[in-house]
Amino acid sequence: MAEQRRPDLAAMLGGLMRRLMDAETPVLAEHGLTMWGYVVLNALDGSPVRTQAALAKAIGADKTRIIGTLDKLQEDGLITREPDPTDRRVRLLGITDAGRAARRSTQTRIQEQEERLLDQLSAADRKAFLKAARVLSEAQWP
Repeated sequence: MAEQRRPDLAAMLGGLMRRLMDAETPVLAEHGLTMWGYVVLNALDGSPVRTQAALAKAIGADKTRIIGTLDKLQEDGLITREPDPTDRRVRLLGITDAGRAARRSTQTRIQEQEERLLDQLSAADRKAFLKAARVLSEAQWP
């Protein structure tokens, strides 16, 4: 009898991620955000002021490639970028009240869509899925 193998995690989750991102794109556009803009606002909300380099590392982006995203967020009044008083070559980032409001509003709409997807699971499966997703997303690996 042939051994039953499960698909790789990336194969199982890749399609789900593409569908989630496709569903999020119009919500982000409604709020004038890109995916990277939303990622930046999430990283800055509730955290201390960060340098551009620290932010890039935290979100897994190249620090030179997020400059355009930071420029747009600053232009839209969603973040601040101020010179570090101890090193004028460094920029300190902060989220504005408007940035927090945009992030919250966007997240609310995204999670409303996610609720429809999660409704396909039983209450127990939903709880287990969300717990497993949280644990695995925070796990150190490899």
